Amino acid sequence: MAKTSGEIQWNISVPIFRNTVILKQLGIAVGIPFGLVALIVGLASGKSVYTLYGLGLIGALLLFTWLFIMAVYRGKYEAEFVLDDKGALCRTQAKQAKKNRIVNALTVVLGLLTGRPAVAGAGLLAQSRQEVFLKWNRVTKVKYKPKSHIILLRGGWTEQIALFCTPENYCTAEQFIAVKIKHLS
Repeated sequence: MAKTSGEIQWNISVPIFRNTVILKQLGIAVGIPFGLVALIVGLASGKSVYTLYGLGLIGALLLFTWLFIMAVYRGKYEAEFVLDDKGALCRTQAKQAKKNRIVNALTVVLGLLTGRPAVAGAGLLAQSRQEVFLKWNRVTKVKYKPKSHIILLRGGWTEQIALFCTPENYCTAEQFIAVKIKHLS
């Protein structure tokens, strides 16, 4: 953690599949859509044997996605945070950001080549979220989780940042944020 006058900065490596905040977001982003698809396939196909194949394919896709994340990203989210007088910045660390650019570019290209604009759009959307900045005056809600060293900042509908702190800098970050968001009191 580096602290300069009016600024706190740190890097952290967060295990993707052992962090409750990330698992909750994955559950919403991946679990709900795949759960609905599995439910529709299960209900719509009756007692067909092909139902098991469809559900098996969904399960295989989830397994291969997990394997991909473990192989490419070692199961970790490498993040960098900066808190300053203007707001909170969350960005992917340079080494992982480079991997993300490659994966996202491949997603866009393969989506376009296969005629699937939704896939290409997903790649573009993923790339656009590599760096997120939230101004202090836009913060509408703060949730402190001292046991897991996480501070959740929420602004508008799509403006949110999870600050994954270290045990050493959590209290400093919490105090810094409390001073910056007096407007919530």
